[in-house]
Order: sequence, then C-alpha cells, then structure tokens
Amino acid sequence: MTGAWPKIRPVGLTGLLVSFADTLSEPANRAALAFRAAVEAEAWPDVLESSCTLASCFIRFDPVETDPEPLEARLADLLAARDWYAAPFPAGRRLWRIPCVFGGDLAPQLGDAAEAAGMSPAQAIESLSTARTRVLTLGFAPGMPYLGTLPPAWDLPRQTELTPRVPVGALVLAIRQFVLFATTAPTGWRHVGQTAFTGYRPGTDRPFALRAGDEVMFPAIPAEDYAACEADPSGLGGATWEVLE
Repeated sequence: MTGAWPKIRPVGLTGLLVSFADTLSEPANRAALAFRAAVEAEAWPDVLESSCTLASCFIRFDPVETDPEPLEARLADLLAARDWYAAPFPAGRRLWRIPCVFGGDLAPQLGDAAEAAGMSPAQAIESLSTARTRVLTLGFAPGMPYLGTLPPAWDLPRQTELTPRVPVGALVLAIRQFVLFATTAPTGWRHVGQTAFTGYRPGTDRPFALRAGDEVMFPAIPAEDYAACEADPSGLGGATWEVLE
C-alpha cells in the first residue's frame, strides 16, 4: 500500500469512512474486516453502527450528541496501533458449503460465462464449484453477499444488457466475484448457478445468514437434487457450516 492509505474521511454529517485502498484487494478487505471488529470491541458509546465495504469501514454517529473530531482522533490512534493489512481475521467466522446447480435451465448463462473464460462447461463447473471464496461485503439488498476472489480466468466484465430477473438464491458472476442473490432482481451479472439458499431471513435470530468474513464454497449438485434443497425447512437450501479457527 502507498503512503496515502489508510485514510479517514467524513461521510455526510453522520459518518466517518476509514479506507484502506481505493479498490478491492485481499489485504485491504482483510484490513477493513479486522478494523471493524476492533472498533466493535472498543464499544465506544458514540459509535452507533459500523459496517464494511470492499475496502473500507464505515462508522456512524449522532452529530447532535457527538463531536466527530475526538472520535476521528480515536480512530486514528487505533489505526496506528498495528498493521491492519496483516491483521488476523475476526473470530467467529464460518465456512459454508451451499449446494448449487450449475448451468441448465436453472442457471442458463453458465455456457456463456465458460466460453468467455476460455473453458468448457465441465471445466467451468469444476473451477467454480471448488473455489473457496470470502464474503467481502454485504450490499445492494439485505443479506446479499459479494464473494471473491475467483481465479483470474473469471475476470469477466458485466453484461452489456440486463437480465430482467433472477430468483432468490441465484449465483451470478462478474469481475472475479460471485453475488448470491437474497432477493429477486434484475442483474447485469451472468447467472451461472442456482441455490435454494435464503440469505435474508427477517424475524429469525440471524436475519443475515452470511456475514462479512465468512467463507463459502458452492459444491455442485445435479438438477434432480434441487427439489430436496428447496424443501430444507431452515431456508438454507441444504447448506452446512463449520466455525473457522
């Protein structure tokens, strides 16, 4: 990283943004995750909320009750306390395995993506179903994770036209990332896989099933097994998880 990073900037009247780079990288995402966990551990009463983007940590405060200058000074001191780019990941992360049907009627753009990556459909399924990705951030819709990074062959641009609709549980791909849709929506990303996973479950004790820093794999299953995943009463589509050390 250059000497310009990390930096602290105001966001409107109610927030401070601690950025570790101006673009996604593994060290910057690691730093954002670790720094947010450290802020949460401090339990400062003037911090109302924190969240992570791909390479930043957002801190929200009440501008009526809080002078941002002392808060910014504390954040600067915390930044100086260690090398956040080499910090360990926060405790409590999970490794998820979410069954996924790649290609076919359920995920019709796998072939297009495979061709763009210079692979056969079978090679694409092998590559995508064995990739171990990290939840880089949640965004666009509640509980919707951006996952990466995939091997360099999957550095594909978004489509030039929108797909009018993909369903909940759609696994879409672009720019070396997956997005696992938590809601029905249009997208410019390629629909390469379909899960029965529900990422947003309001009213439960964990409404966002995935959290930033979790790791996820999408083992391939045949289309005839998809109905059994849909019948999973937990709404997790047959997914399993384990706590990472």
